[in-house]
Amino acid sequence: MPEFKQMQVDDLIPYARNSRTHSDEQVTKIASSIKEFGFLNPVIVDGDNGIIAGHGRIMAAKKLGLKEVPTIEASHLTEAQKKAYIIADNRLALDAGWDDEMLRIEFQELEELGFDLELTGFNPDELAILFDDSIEDAKELTEQSYSEVFNIIIECNDENHQEKTFNKLDSEGYKCRVQSL
Repeated sequence: MPEFKQMQVDDLIPYARNSRTHSDEQVTKIASSIKEFGFLNPVIVDGDNGIIAGHGRIMAAKKLGLKEVPTIEASHLTEAQKKAYIIADNRLALDAGWDDEMLRIEFQELEELGFDLELTGFNPDELAILFDDSIEDAKELTEQSYSEVFNIIIECNDENHQEKTFNKLDSEGYKCRVQSL
């Protein structure tokens, strides 16, 4: 496991062909996060001071006037792996989703603690949409007792088979959801 190492911000070299972009608004959010929580996510470098992951964090560090940042060296990567990881590091996070009910509960508790919700990266419009459903719904979720849910996954041959199976089970009164993997 590589060790963290402090490096001078000015010594780090951005990847010239980085396909990920960072708006001023996003860099400001990252800077606010670093200011509130500290620099908890190190920059990944290639052994020659080249940035593999962390371009937005470096932009935020410069905005904050930081001279040094924590880094992890990944000099073991081949040139192909380095190029692929630069893309994968940004893309893989996009596949994650949100459990809106749990998110509301967490935000409600943070709000009760007097925490600035915008420091989570959500803007006021996003928070308003999330809270559009009553906060009372979130309270009820935390007060409800645990109940088990039992599921069956049925693998279908194709989309047509999936639709027929869904319609049949739905017509028989089963609670169904379609999921494609």
